[in-house]
Amino acid sequence: MPPSYESGIPEEPAPSPSEPDDLLGRTGRIHITARQRGVDVTTLGSLVLHLPHLFAGLAVVFGAAYAVDALSGMPWWAPFGCWVLSGSLAFHQPCERLMARRLFGLRHPTPEEGRKLRSVWREVTARAGVDGNAYQLWVEDGVGINAMAAAGHIVGVTSHSLRTLQSAQLAGVLAHELGHHARGHAWASLLTSWYALPGRLAWRLLLRLASQVDRLPVGAAAVLIGVLGATVVALATATYGLVFLPLATPYVAAAVSRRAELRADEHAAGLGFAPQLITVLHEEHQREESERAVAAAGGAPFGPQGLIARLLDSHPDVHTRLHHLQAHLESGH
Repeated sequence: MPPSYESGIPEEPAPSPSEPDDLLGRTGRIHITARQRGVDVTTLGSLVLHLPHLFAGLAVVFGAAYAVDALSGMPWWAPFGCWVLSGSLAFHQPCERLMARRLFGLRHPTPEEGRKLRSVWREVTARAGVDGNAYQLWVEDGVGINAMAAAGHIVGVTSHSLRTLQSAQLAGVLAHELGHHARGHAWASLLTSWYALPGRLAWRLLLRLASQVDRLPVGAAAVLIGVLGATVVALATATYGLVFLPLATPYVAAAVSRRAELRADEHAAGLGFAPQLITVLHEEHQREESERAVAAAGGAPFGPQGLIARLLDSHPDVHTRLHHLQAHLESGH
């Protein structure tokens, strides 16, 4: 079983005297809000942007289900309905545990890691008025300060973060991930990726087939290219050019993802963790600058990202995040 809480709010053991606790825990009754989750504008924007990919995926599954119906007699709606309902598994905790281990490469915390992680998570969720028992806490064996929110209840953090961050700084990182869950970013990202998967696989298959055109006889290749060209023109005319909209989706979706990261920072800042997040971001920025200097001294190409790479980056740069966090502090919210 992965790390989880029993019913109610557990009592945590006192911190070890050898490890100073820099996170002031709450005492007394904890108020759990009636509304645990929501959907913000970035979640809605991401869902809308991926609608073409979702419809393409559903069309591929429908076509495959119809072919199975024609060949075997199995009702087409059976496999198609199973695929439509499969997204609900993202909120089924046994399936989430399987995804955490096999898909995301996470592991259970060690007893020492679990004590620190549960203690900090309890404080974060108490401040947010969220039932921390609903979430699964995991660890990734990775370097660098990083954490993740995935599916409906997965919260993961790197072992390096657990070793090096003070409790309050770790709380700021976890509060950011809680913001992704509370605002709907985590489940929306997983579901759009899942339902768009058949369309992506079909597209890759088409590209592979297109790469084999040069092996066809000249006449057959000309006919195939003509049919494909006519199909593209017909689709573009029928949809007033909207068929080309998915080509721009990655850039717009990346911009929405960057905004979602700032919203998660805002959530953590609203819980009082803005100073801790600023400290963590400063330290990570200094580490990255040191790596750049070492790489430059060794002659390795470690320069600034190009324009296309920046436009496709799903995370805002450190300076942007620091600017927004500092503005939150100065506003006194």
